[in-house]
Amino acid sequence: MNTVIKKVQKCWRTAIWGKISTTDAIFGEYRAWRDRFLWQRLHLGIWIAILCVFTFILRDILQQVFHLQEIPKIPHEIKNLALTINSCIFLCLLVCLFLHKTNIARRYPGRLFLCLSFSVTLVEQFVATFKGFALPDQLAWIIAFLTQAMLIPIRWYLHLGSQLGVVLYYFVVNSVLGLKLPPPFSQEPIFGVTLIMLIFWVCFICDLGVYLYERLQRSEFYARKELEIANEKLTVTEAKYRNIFENAVEGIFQSTVDGRYITANPALARIYGYAYPEEVTTLIDIEHQLYVDPNRRAEFVRLIEQYGSVSEFESQIYRRDGSIVWISENAYAVRNSRGQLLYYEGMIEDITKRKQAEEALRVFFHAVSHDLRNPVLGTLMVLRNLLSRSEDKIAVSRFILERMEQSSDRQLSLINSLMEAHMSEVQGVALQLQPVELLKVVEAAIADLKPMLTENQALLINHVTADLPIINADPTQLWRVFSNLIVNAVKHNPPGLTITINASIHNDKICCSVVDNGVGMSQKQSDRLFDLYFRGTSARNSISLGLGLYLCKQIITAHGGEIGVKSAINAGATFWFTLPIFKANK
Repeated sequence: MNTVIKKVQKCWRTAIWGKISTTDAIFGEYRAWRDRFLWQRLHLGIWIAILCVFTFILRDILQQVFHLQEIPKIPHEIKNLALTINSCIFLCLLVCLFLHKTNIARRYPGRLFLCLSFSVTLVEQFVATFKGFALPDQLAWIIAFLTQAMLIPIRWYLHLGSQLGVVLYYFVVNSVLGLKLPPPFSQEPIFGVTLIMLIFWVCFICDLGVYLYERLQRSEFYARKELEIANEKLTVTEAKYRNIFENAVEGIFQSTVDGRYITANPALARIYGYAYPEEVTTLIDIEHQLYVDPNRRAEFVRLIEQYGSVSEFESQIYRRDGSIVWISENAYAVRNSRGQLLYYEGMIEDITKRKQAEEALRVFFHAVSHDLRNPVLGTLMVLRNLLSRSEDKIAVSRFILERMEQSSDRQLSLINSLMEAHMSEVQGVALQLQPVELLKVVEAAIADLKPMLTENQALLINHVTADLPIINADPTQLWRVFSNLIVNAVKHNPPGLTITINASIHNDKICCSVVDNGVGMSQKQSDRLFDLYFRGTSARNSISLGLGLYLCKQIITAHGGEIGVKSAINAGATFWFTLPIFKANK
């Protein structure tokens, strides 16, 4: 039974409103809105009706007192009954006003609507029936029907019900009871074609107006509701993507063709060294301020024009503080329907750590090849000298074996230290600090390089003395510094070079120097000498990639010291560095 009722209701609703494309939930919201609108408009309608009837009551009172001659055609019976009728209507309207404040009216506003309408149109019929005649008050009906249609333009079937109620009562009840019009119209019929046509067209126009207006209201409500739902979905989607945009680790951007950022997220601002994304969009000129290589922007544009997008486009850029970092860009061109380029959109990732890790690995292998070459070369020269003898059994002195054993031990320590540096992903080196006598480190480096010095006819003078204070250092890494500086001097100068090693105390540090009387270098070369992979132009038969001096700087810096060079063309070179003096805990 419930299913049948629901189907009937659905068919009735479809017949009235047409096919409903939205959900029943939205329809329920519309009905709630419609009932609330009806309840609110009833309050206004009741008060208008009360004021209107009150004016007629005043007229009736004045008629009784002053015998007004403005309405002489009104039958005498109706004139005498007018005050009673209007007073009854007024009381019924007061009851409607009281009911309007109750929960019943809020739950069933349609019933209150009928009460209001019947109070104006049927109460007078009841009074007239009680007095024994029919009362065709077309003026009251027309005013009531038009007022309802204008003030409460919803639920047209309520309007139709209120109209049918009074029309059926007048035509059916009066006919059944045999009531006539009041004198002097008693002989006339209670209805005629003109009256019927007048009532029909007034009711038809009012109901049609309400029906059309409510359909418009319903369509607007549904459109507004669907728009609200769409906006809610859009808001949720926007919030989701805004959350991704704001909290993404990668920088997200949109940029103009001429090199200005349209949008930037906080991650991009952090990558560029700014506090707020707004600074990125207002301060950065991509082509002229961002890239270290100014040609990278042109290359970026060229690749997008050619392929429509770029992937893993790696570049060095300047941060706000002037520091340099590596970034990787993935971007594509956004175009309109006509194919015109609007802007570039993409993501930027800070790959500085990855580049440093890769560099630390390029550093590791070349450090092994560079630093192990010198002691291995010395050992190889000793072995070749021994093998050059003709006898089968070659006598090797204990001194040579001890030096070879020390060299091999030093090579093993060097490999271990390089492995530690690589595993810790430090561009410098991992230090094993301990109290060290500087003279022993210098003598070990000289002893390992003696074959190379002899081969190159180089004279090395050591002015380091045993009375220097103990230093806090890693002996293996410090040996690398002296070894690299000596080898660097030999391979960048012709044979016959003189090298002098000095060390002296300056405040709480020892200042060491390696001085040669070679060809020297320009100031431009001196400025770049400690850069990674920088190679001097005078290197003779060198397979080095310029790693030695770079590692020297990393080692000395890790010790808390400084390193530098003083040189001029044809004036030799002086490499100097400082080391902290060991301070024992008291």
